[in-house]
Amino acid sequence: MDITALYKIFQECSSVTTDSRNCPKGSLFIALKGDNFNGNAFAAKALEAGSAYVVADEAEHVPAGDSRYILVDNCLHALQQLANYHRRQLGTRLIGITGTNGKTTTKELMAAVLSQTYNILYTLGNLNNHIGVPLTLLRLKPEHELGIIEMGASHPGDIKELVDIAEPDYGIITNVGKAHLEGFGSFEGVIRTKGELYDYLRERGNSTIFIHHDNAYLKEIAGGLNQIPYGSKDGLYISGHVTGNSPYLAFEWKADKEGECHEVQTQLIGEYNFPNALAAITIGRFFGVEPEKIDAALAAYTPQNNRSQLKQTADNTLIIDAYNANPTSMQASLANFHNMKVENKMLILGDMRELGKDGPEEHQKIADFLTECGFEDVMLVGEQFAAARHSFPTYPDAAAVIEVLKQSKPHGKTILIKGSNGIRLNTVIDYL
Repeated sequence: MDITALYKIFQECSSVTTDSRNCPKGSLFIALKGDNFNGNAFAAKALEAGSAYVVADEAEHVPAGDSRYILVDNCLHALQQLANYHRRQLGTRLIGITGTNGKTTTKELMAAVLSQTYNILYTLGNLNNHIGVPLTLLRLKPEHELGIIEMGASHPGDIKELVDIAEPDYGIITNVGKAHLEGFGSFEGVIRTKGELYDYLRERGNSTIFIHHDNAYLKEIAGGLNQIPYGSKDGLYISGHVTGNSPYLAFEWKADKEGECHEVQTQLIGEYNFPNALAAITIGRFFGVEPEKIDAALAAYTPQNNRSQLKQTADNTLIIDAYNANPTSMQASLANFHNMKVENKMLILGDMRELGKDGPEEHQKIADFLTECGFEDVMLVGEQFAAARHSFPTYPDAAAVIEVLKQSKPHGKTILIKGSNGIRLNTVIDYL
């Protein structure tokens, strides 16, 4: 079936789903395949649950003469082509966002700011891969005035694949850091892959990027693009500086051509979120959102999903950053925690995953930094931290930490909890 015929069917449907457990009435079910599942096997179930049509790529699951089944060569490719075709039909202005750290928080802050003035679509959660990006694009409606498309990567070529589907009009790379080194091969591989967003926009011609002026790596690869800079230096499109961090981030900002200084008290933990907030301000002003509305949006935003959340329990104050960890974000979190003016600090840190051959060296650097900062009350979780040279107690997994906490629960502590999601440090929260 050609894409125009499939698009007509898509337009008849209420939504698109790839999960047979969630098939709203009138939806289009696309039968994706993975290492441990085959959506084709659930095609009939999807129709029974409410889907109006099914896109399948295995003929044995398609009954003869049933017009509700659409047979294609490859369901994933059909999903991606459909999303790209839909994006082109609507022509909505899209901002592509990627980066090693902070892209999801920056995306959420951008959405909070832009929604003050515009009807916007933005990536939900972290649906930022080769499936999530097309599903986001297929949520675009004619009434949407702007879209924010988050793009994640763990291998070279990942961003190129996503920009070819989304075709963004503007771009922002929050930063580049040491993450997924196992997939990228090196830090240089990270830079090249994130830079695929710049490459696409450069080839597109007359394209605008929003760039963190303080980041030398980004400046090196941003040639040939219309750059809207933000950072700590005066005279940029948007500039600012941190004024408080105990524990919530506070800062001042101003626009070069406006001069008026604005103060914002956020509900974000960590100075490392300052560039993320400046990025949202920069994009907001670029698209004409009034400064007062920007300030109100940033002040009202509260982080979710274990991303730099502050949680007060009956016994302790928790800083929860247990969703993800890599050397760059871990170093930033520890430096921020060290600078925080609070007493009785405690750390529960988990291994940083997907670092490949660089894992031992990077974990040793973190262990050395903990010693350098003078942290004493530290629990390290995972085999990589256990293999590093240090004097801190180590635990094989989160379950072992929980057993210790059951016996000796801390009281009156400010506790930083950070590690890769696979270490499951979120499970220790109920015991603190």
